[in-house]
Amino acid sequence: MESDGIPVHPVQTGFRGGQAPQSVTLRAYEVYSEIYSPQPAMIEDGCRGGFSTGELVAFLYARSFPKAEWRRRFDEAVRGMKGFGRHA
Repeated sequence: MESDGIPVHPVQTGFRGGQAPQSVTLRAYEVYSEIYSPQPAMIEDGCRGGFSTGELVAFLYARSFPKAEWRRRFDEAVRGMKGFGRHA
């Protein structure tokens, strides 16, 4: 899928289906796969329309730390989230 010539993946936005550049979603998916397990449908629109905005924020936050901390940092990010979708 592309938007203005940029490869994108779907993102849950609450009102309408959103999109984010694959350069962003693939980094979030890298953390998701490490914490849970690989599930390509998460970014290919086959599973609930992609990540929620809250998940993107949390996974990208976690990715800024060493891989050994990703799970703890993801959990830290979602604690207290409100109004950001699935984990909020």
